[in-house]
Amino acid sequence: MNSLPAGMFVQGNSFIHRLDARMKLPLLIGLITAVVNTDSAAGYAAIMAAAAGIIMLSELGVKTALSPAIGMYPFFIFIFLMNACFFSTEDTWFSFWIIHPSPYGVRQGINVVLHVLLVIIFSNVMTCTTAPMEITDALKSLISPFRIFKIPADQIAMIISVAIQFIPVLFEEADMIKKAQTARGAMFDSTKFAEKAAAVMPLVIPIFVGAFRRADELSMAMEARGYGGNRKYLKKSEPLHAWDYAAAAAVIALCLLQTVIL
Repeated sequence: MNSLPAGMFVQGNSFIHRLDARMKLPLLIGLITAVVNTDSAAGYAAIMAAAAGIIMLSELGVKTALSPAIGMYPFFIFIFLMNACFFSTEDTWFSFWIIHPSPYGVRQGINVVLHVLLVIIFSNVMTCTTAPMEITDALKSLISPFRIFKIPADQIAMIISVAIQFIPVLFEEADMIKKAQTARGAMFDSTKFAEKAAAVMPLVIPIFVGAFRRADELSMAMEARGYGGNRKYLKKSEPLHAWDYAAAAAVIALCLLQTVIL
């Protein structure tokens, strides 16, 4: 049996599962801010320790937490090489045409790869430990103050929530299409760039067609169940708990550590 697609909600009762979704979303933004401000060995040690702790507290397992990043290794290699070869022309090891690999480029490539990797991990843990309806309710609660500016908070929250939940579905569909294309002779594992590009291109149109089809089916299902975009679905919010504030204090401390000290 295949594992769950990346980003799919995993039922559980861990510390991260019990955090209020209204707190998880700002905390995710705080963690991303800490990642962006990381630019030293000590800073990476601190943020990686935080990532390991979050994975442990979520009880998801390393494989589940890293699943979206594992499948993106070609992208990580690409952005590393782009930065390593083109970022700087100072102290280059050699020069060939427009290619200028340098220590500064390698360092920048490592920074970019680690930044993207950590953001993906934190985002995946958040979506895997938060039910879709909790994300929708949290977005409504956080966006609701903007109603005074005539911004449709309910519709925006629903759109963002649906988009987030479509990500694992599209990954699963892309994997199914890839397997079907492989059975027909597509060479995804080829070392030649031209053959790999020729194999990847037939994936694009079926994925887009499948996405539009699923969106159309979802809209018809929502209409059939009486969903109206102009209605206001109000839900009484429960107060935040002590562990929510403790998690917020930990993330704020990490952001300050990354910004001020490291």
